Amino acid sequence: MSRIVHHCCYVIAIGALLPGMLLAQTVPPDPNAAKQQGKPVPIPTPTSDPEGDKPIVGDKDFNAALPKLSNDINAPLEPIPQDAPFTPQTADKAPPSATAPPVAPAPDVAPGTLPPPPEPPAELATPLPPLNSYNTTPVIEVADAADKKSAQVRYDTVVTGLDKLGLDDDFRTFSSLKKGDGKAANIPMVRARAREDEALAVRLMKSKGYYDASAVSTIETIPNDPTRVRALVNAVPGNLYKFGTVTVDSGPVVPSGLIVDSLALAPGQPIDAERVQGAEANVSLKLGQTGYPFARLGTRDILLDDAAFTGDYTLPVDTGPRSRFGQITTTGRLAFGVKHIDILRRFKPGEIYDTRGTDDLRKALVATGLFSTVAVEPVDTGKNNADGTRIVDIAVTQRVGKTRSIAATAGYSTGQGARAEATYTARNAFPPEGALIVTAVGGTQEQGGSVTFRRSNWLQRDRTLTFSLAAGHQNYDAFNAVTTSLIGRVSYDSTPIWQKKLTYFYGFELTGTNEDVYDFAALKRKRGTYFIAALPTMVQFDTSNDLLNPTKGYRVKLSLSPETSVRGAARPYVRALAEASAYYPVSDSLVLAGRVRAGSIVGIARDDLAPSRRYYGGGGGSVRGYGYQRLGPFDPNGDPVGGRSLNEFSLEARYRFGNYGIVPFIDGGNSYASSTPQFKDLRYGAGIGGRFYTNFGPIRVDVATPLNRRKGDSRIALYISIGQAF
Repeated sequence: MSRIVHHCCYVIAIGALLPGMLLAQTVPPDPNAAKQQGKPVPIPTPTSDPEGDKPIVGDKDFNAALPKLSNDINAPLEPIPQDAPFTPQTADKAPPSATAPPVAPAPDVAPGTLPPPPEPPAELATPLPPLNSYNTTPVIEVADAADKKSAQVRYDTVVTGLDKLGLDDDFRTFSSLKKGDGKAANIPMVRARAREDEALAVRLMKSKGYYDASAVSTIETIPNDPTRVRALVNAVPGNLYKFGTVTVDSGPVVPSGLIVDSLALAPGQPIDAERVQGAEANVSLKLGQTGYPFARLGTRDILLDDAAFTGDYTLPVDTGPRSRFGQITTTGRLAFGVKHIDILRRFKPGEIYDTRGTDDLRKALVATGLFSTVAVEPVDTGKNNADGTRIVDIAVTQRVGKTRSIAATAGYSTGQGARAEATYTARNAFPPEGALIVTAVGGTQEQGGSVTFRRSNWLQRDRTLTFSLAAGHQNYDAFNAVTTSLIGRVSYDSTPIWQKKLTYFYGFELTGTNEDVYDFAALKRKRGTYFIAALPTMVQFDTSNDLLNPTKGYRVKLSLSPETSVRGAARPYVRALAEASAYYPVSDSLVLAGRVRAGSIVGIARDDLAPSRRYYGGGGGSVRGYGYQRLGPFDPNGDPVGGRSLNEFSLEARYRFGNYGIVPFIDGGNSYASSTPQFKDLRYGAGIGGRFYTNFGPIRVDVATPLNRRKGDSRIALYISIGQAF
C-alpha cells in the first residue's frame, strides 16, 4: 500500500508540471489492441498535428515578458502594485501581458518609495493593564471539582473474581471507584477510574501469586435512569504460581540454619507477596537479634516458569561480621553523660549483639522526656574479640529538647466541689534527671501547694527518689484540717512508654495536722493537733494493657502503712488496703470492668485516730451517687466521722464508638466503725457515664443516683475527671 501511494504522487506531480507534453503524447486507442494482447504495441507517430513539436511559449515572447533590469545597483526598487488582483495562471491559458500598467503613487508618497504602514488598531495602542489586576485563580476543571454537588453521574461498582482470593477488602481500600463514593462529573471520569481499578485488581492478584492475572472493566447503562451507570470490574486470576526452589545466597552464620529457618519459605507454597515480605523481614530481625547488626538483604530474584507455573526464588544476604557489644559513646547536645546512660542500658559489654537491647535503650531515653530527638546506633570499631567476633560500640546521639513545662488539670464532683491543679516542672534542673516540681491546688474545698525534688532512674533504671514538702487546707463535712507534711519515697514505676507488671514504693512520712473532730464524750466538735509518723509501702501486679484506659487484663494492689499517732501519748497502728480490678473485652467496642476493695486499721481506737487518716466511702473513686466521704458512721449533727474499715465494689460496661463512649455502672459499699469490714448494710449507687477519648486518656463525666438513699443524700451526683474510674 505504501508503494502505491508514492507512485500516484509521482504521476500527479508530473501532470502538474508538464501538461502540454502529456497531452501532446496522448494516443487514441487501437481497435486491434485486444487481438495483440500479450504483445508489445508500438506507439504511432502523429502526422496530422503540425504544432505538436512546437513550444507553447516561444523564446521571443518569454524574453519580452521579463522585467527590464537596471545596471545601477543603487537604483530604488520599483513599487509593488498594491491593488492589483492576483490571478492564478493555468497551463491551458496564455500568460498575461509582459508588462502591467503602472500604479499611480499616493499624493503624499514620493515616487519610487513604499507607502507608510497603516495605523495600528486602537486596541493595540492601549497600554497593558498592571499585572496585579489579573485574576490568578487557576481554572478548575470539572473532573477536579471538589464540590460533590456538581456531580452529574452516579454509578454503582461491581467487582467479580476477587472475593474467592480474599482481596475484596484490599480492593475497597485502594479502589478509585470506591474513593469516588459513586459520584462523578461525567462518564469519561467513571471510565478513567475503572481503568485504574483494572490495574489495581491485576496488582492485587499478582501479589497472591497469580502472575497471569487479567482484569477488564466495562460501563453499563441502567435502563430508565440516564443519570446512573454501573461500573463492572471483572478479574480473572489465571493460574497460581508456586515456589519451585528456594535458595539463600549468603556466607556462613551461627547457628548454621539461622537464615533458612527464619525465612520459612518452602517449594510448593504459593508465591504470596505478603508472605515473602514477612519472611524477609523476619530474617532481618533474627539476624539483628543473634549478633549481626550490619546484616543487609539484597534484592530478591524470582524466575518464573510459565509452563510449569512455578518460580525459583533466590535471596542474597550480606550478613556482615558476627558482633558483641562494646562501649557506649555519646555526642550532640547532651542532657547527661555516658555514666547515666550505663544505668539505663540492660545489656553488658561482651554480650552477643541484640537489636532488642538497643531498642530498649532508645525507649528508656525517650521516656526521660528530655530530648527532641535521640538516636541509638551500632558502630563497627574494626576490632575483633579473641573468639573472632567483632566489637561494636553503641553511639548515642542526643539533642536536648524543652525541659520546662507547665501543666494543669481540673475536675468537679458532688461533695468534693471544683478542684484545679497547676504544675511547673523543670525536668533536668539537677542533672542527671533531677526535676524540680512546684504544684498549686485551688478549689472550693481544698487549697494547698507543694515543692518536690524527683530523681528519675536513681542508681537503677526506672527507680525514682522523691522528696516533697507540702502544705494544705481541706474543708469537708468529715473534717476541717490544716496539714503540713514531709514525704520521702523510693519507687519503681510504670511510664506511658514502658508499663511494668510489678511496681512498688516504700518511704516515710512526717505529718503535722490540726483538725476538728467530734468529741462523743463532750457531744460537740473540737480541734486537735496530731503528729503522725508513717512508713508507707505499696506493691502492685499489673497485666492490663493501658494505664488510663485498660481494656483487658487485671491489677492487684496491696498497701500497708505502719504508723504512730502522737496526741499526748504515742499510739502505733497499721493501715492496710487491698484492691483488685479486672477488664474483659466482650468485643472490640464493649469491655466489662470490675473492682473490689477492702481496708482495715488495727491497733488504735477510732476516736484516737486523726479524722484525715480514717476510711471513708462515697465519691467519684468510691461509691458513686453518694457524696464524698458520706458513707459510714455519722455524728449527731449528721456529719460523717469515718471508720476503721471499708469494703466496696464496682461494675461497668464500657461501650465505645469512635472517640466517644457510654458507660452504665453500679457501685456498692460502706465503711464501718470496727476494724474488720462487715460486708453488710451496703449502700448502692447506679448511673451512666460519658467518655470522650483523647490521645492522653479518656475524659470522664459520670452521673449517678443513690439506690437506697438516706436523709441528707442528694438525688443526683456528678463527677468529671480524666481517666476511667478504675
